[in-house]
Parts: sequence; C-alpha cells; structure tokens
Amino acid sequence: MNREELNKELNNSAAGARKPVKPLRKLNRIDQKPKIIPEYQGLHESPSIDISIGDEEKDRIPEQQTYHGLHEKSMDKQDDNQIYDENKKSGKKDVIIKITSVLLSIAAIITLCLNMPILWYKKSGQPDERVSILTYFKRWQPTVEIEGELNLPKIELNIDTDIVTEDFTDGLDLPQLVEGQYTVLFLGFDEELENTDVIWICQFDIAGGKLHILQVPRDCSMLYYTSNPTTKMNSVYAWGDPEISNIQRVVNCVQDCFGIPIDAYITTACFDIRDIVNLVGGIPMTIDNEIVYEADKIIPAGDPVILNGDQAEWFVRFRHDWLQGDIGRVQNQRRFMRAAMQKMLSIVKDEGKIKLNKYLYTIYKNKWIATDMSIEDLSKLADFGSVLEMDNVMVTMVPGEDADYYINNEEFYSIYSIHKRATIDMLNEYFRPYQRPLLYSESNIVEFVDEYNYSYNDYDDTGATFKELEKATEPPRSTDYY
Repeated sequence: MNREELNKELNNSAAGARKPVKPLRKLNRIDQKPKIIPEYQGLHESPSIDISIGDEEKDRIPEQQTYHGLHEKSMDKQDDNQIYDENKKSGKKDVIIKITSVLLSIAAIITLCLNMPILWYKKSGQPDERVSILTYFKRWQPTVEIEGELNLPKIELNIDTDIVTEDFTDGLDLPQLVEGQYTVLFLGFDEELENTDVIWICQFDIAGGKLHILQVPRDCSMLYYTSNPTTKMNSVYAWGDPEISNIQRVVNCVQDCFGIPIDAYITTACFDIRDIVNLVGGIPMTIDNEIVYEADKIIPAGDPVILNGDQAEWFVRFRHDWLQGDIGRVQNQRRFMRAAMQKMLSIVKDEGKIKLNKYLYTIYKNKWIATDMSIEDLSKLADFGSVLEMDNVMVTMVPGEDADYYINNEEFYSIYSIHKRATIDMLNEYFRPYQRPLLYSESNIVEFVDEYNYSYNDYDDTGATFKELEKATEPPRSTDYY
C-alpha cells in the first residue's frame, strides 16, 4: 500500500469513527450604526445624549422636569415647599385660635367675677346692699373721709310734678335729689384751711343741657349760721353748728337760704389750685394790665398769658386794687372760670376724653380736692361739661350791697347785705328748673338794709353767659392805683 492509499484509509476510518456533527444555529446579523462620538463641550459639561424611546415606553416613563440651574429649585421641590408653607400657616392659625379662645375664656371669667354681687356697699342714710366689684369701684369715694358724707336735706324739695313726671328722666344716672339736675357746692379755702373765700354753687341742668353757676360773695352776712362776730359766709365752715360736720354746716346754710338742694361738694385749697393748673399745662387768659399780687409776685399783661399754678392762685385771690374790693375779685373769678372751662374743652378736643379722665384721676389720687362724689360721678359730669356750648353756661352773683354790721355802738364789720327779694327772683329764674318757685317766707336770708333804703342795686342783675364773658375786661380799679 502506497502512501496515498494509506492516507485515504486513515481518513475514512477517522470519518467513520466520528459522530455526526450538528450544524450551528444560523445567527442573524445586526446592522450596527456607526458610533457617533459626542462633541466635547468642556471639562465640567455633560455631553448631550439623544436616546430615542418608543411611544409605549414614553407612556410608562414619567415626564422629567427640565433642569434650570444649580441654584434653582425644581417644580417638585417648589410644590413641597408650598405644602410646607401652607401647613406652617395652618399651624400658626390653629395656635392663634387656641390662644384667643383661652384669652376670651379668661376675660369671660374675670367679667363674671367683676359683676358678681360679692361685696357689701355701705353709705350713710341708705340701706346696705351687696354689689359687684365693678359697681363698688365705680361708687368708690377715695376722698370722702376728709369732709365726710352729706345728710339728706331737711328742706322741702317742692318738685314740680308737672315737669318731673313718673317717667321723666334726664338720661344721666346720678344720685340726684331732684331728677333733671345735679348741684355741686364748690369751696376754696385760704392758707389756714378755715375760711372759704371762694363759694360757688354749680347746678348742672342735665335735662336742659345747661350749667348755672351762682357766686356767693364771702362777705355775705349769715347771721344764724356762724358764731363768728363778723357773721360772714366764709366763716360758716369753721364757726358753724358744732354738732354737725364742717361741710354740712355750709350745705345747710346754702339750702336754707337759697333753696337749692346740694347733691355733692368739692373743696380745695389755694395751694392745690397750683398743682391742678400745672397738671393741665396752664390756663390761657387775657391780662389787661399788670397785676401785682405782692412785690415779687407779678402777673404781666398780655393776650394771652398762660397762667401757671402760682399765677392762677394770685389771679383768683387778688382784690386789693379793685374799686369794688371783694366784688371785683368775684367778677374777676368769672373770667378765670370761663378760661378754665375753655381749657377743659380744648383738652377734650385735642387730646380726647380719656386724657381728661386721666387728669381727673390724678387730681383724685393726689387728693388735691375733697369730694363725696365717686370717680364715676366725676367722669359723667366731666363728659356732660365737655359738650356744653358757651351760650348755655351762665354765671351770676347773689344780689346785694355793701353795709356795716354793728356789734355795738363802736364796733362794726363791713359785710355784704343780700337783697332778698332780688335774690329769690334770680333763684326762681335760673336755679329751680324742676322745682316750684321759692317763696319769700321759705328763705332764711337776713337783710341789714331795708329794701326801700337800698343805696344801689348795681349787683342785682349780674348774670352773663360764658360766651358774653369772652370779651370781658378786668374790673374797675381804685383811683389810688393810678
């Protein structure tokens, strides 16, 4: 066997010995797109890659938000913050509601306690009653212990029932003796706190919207009401009936002689006037001519002059240079009253009623006045006075003339003899709006000059409104002054 035959035989044997080989699965060819290399955009920039997604895949993949920059929030984050802010606001609102509810509850409890009748209120002449804390405070009289409380008047009130009917009311809830009016006796003391050199009867005609002021000259003779040999009105307080209080002495004298029921009183001293005037910032007035109270106490002339506390005291007490002496002082005090009223009105207009009430509270707290009026009563009268027109405020003086009262043939005192009939006529015209007319026999006034022998009647008609006093000048001075 040659080499070719041998090789052939070997190949056939090898082929027979092999197992049939299973042909390979045919592979499909994938046509690859040429690889696109993105353009290089910088070290810190990402290449933009375009990834194509089928429509079905788009439905399954949520829409992505566009990136707006490193320092901007995505829309999802903004939504989260908005929800957080709303929750935060809602939380604050809940806290405010809770706090408000608690405060209202506390206020309701306090109000309930303040209005519960848990305190006993006692006042002379009236039955004891149980009142609330709020009512007790309103009726509080912090300075009443200085002078005491007034007794009910013994005079007949003679209320005019044609006017004051059962359903008649003046709209102001005050402890009044006569519905429709409220009368306050004002007294101003000298340095010794004995003589009442200023005596004013202030009647608030509440139903009529008016104020009438009666000036009683300090030298009026009140023979039956003082043990002082001068018999002068200013001595009744210190020299009157020893069995009753000092203030009651003056009140009884006023009621018996002038027939005016007194509801309350206010007293003050000359040095207290200084503090009150300084508190309100002074009183503007027209000073026609320089007033020399003493060598070192001078009020300059001017229009206006803002009187301070000291100057106000000098002004209301000054009398030496007036031709008519004490009557000149009384006339000058009218001008001061009007200026003080105007000051009160300006306080209400410029600063409000709250400021006025604050001044009243300070006066009350410092006891610059003594009164049996409560804080509430003072506030009500101040409110009433603050809306009065100047035409509805009238001031007048007790009619009379100067006279001499002889103790014996050698000793006498200069007094002011009241003209009784003229006084009663004036009282009936201005000071008894809700009472029947006062009869001549019902007054205890004593005259020292017979009405048929009067020297003059210049003081019998001195009434003037505050509007008319706007242009009033100082009283005439004695010729010795010039």
